[in-house]
Amino acid sequence: MNSSEINAKLLDEFTDALWLEDGLSRNTLASYRSDLEQLGAWLAKQSQQTQSFIDATHADLLAFLASRVSSMAKASTTSRELSSMKRFYRFLLRQGKIRIDPSLNIESPRLPRSLPESLTEAEVEALLSAPDITQPLGLRDRAMLEVLYATGLRVSELVGLRVAQVSSDMGIVRVMGKGSKERLVPLGEEALYWVDDYVKKARPCLLDNKVTDKLFVTARSDTMTRQTFWHLIKRHAQQAGIVKSLSPHTLRHAFATHLLNHGADLRVVQLLLGHADISTTQIYTHVARERLKQLHAKHHPRG
Repeated sequence: MNSSEINAKLLDEFTDALWLEDGLSRNTLASYRSDLEQLGAWLAKQSQQTQSFIDATHADLLAFLASRVSSMAKASTTSRELSSMKRFYRFLLRQGKIRIDPSLNIESPRLPRSLPESLTEAEVEALLSAPDITQPLGLRDRAMLEVLYATGLRVSELVGLRVAQVSSDMGIVRVMGKGSKERLVPLGEEALYWVDDYVKKARPCLLDNKVTDKLFVTARSDTMTRQTFWHLIKRHAQQAGIVKSLSPHTLRHAFATHLLNHGADLRVVQLLLGHADISTTQIYTHVARERLKQLHAKHHPRG
């Protein structure tokens, strides 16, 4: 077995272990594999014979990261790649494939804290009102946007919703998030109204006698994809006159920010978003803090 075959086998074993131990999604596993394949390709270029991951040294990993910086890769990208390498080499060490972890004592680049782009409450209202609800597709889009803003779901969670995951009686949606962790999120009366309206009036038209357990479907009666829904958000944002740069997480950010602005506890927001670590949620306190500063400046006599 040559070095390239050894590398491929090691990556297979590593991603299988990640899936079994942590239940990571296919996209996350693909990201790990892509980062490490990039390292493998770089190692091969440095050696006349293809170098195995097992043969890589501490100096090799440092040189690889330096090459990534020289190629103008973002700090967030090199940080993620280093994280992938560290986890991979910890796995190899645990499996007895190597005796020394070459990724030890390599520090991640310091990342600037970037605040998530959000929408004002007025902009959210404009976006929610943009779809033409007299049409089945417009009613579907309105229901999806309402659910997204009411729950803070990830787009992948939204498009993957099944009919059975929504409880109209209890007013909740049961979500299977990252790492196959389940959480219950309140829908709220407004979102529940639009989902019920969509299910009764629009969904049967879109399905056209086809059968699926997916809640949101396309004009072709197929399952909605993340990419398709992202294009819909951009189109409706343009119709609503929103000129901000949007991302697939924009309504998720707005959900968290507006909850905090209205006094929600950070731990509660963490549970609703499905964040495993409170530090992931804490970035929203910086957004909310700006709102508090504005209120203080406007209403305090010495503001």
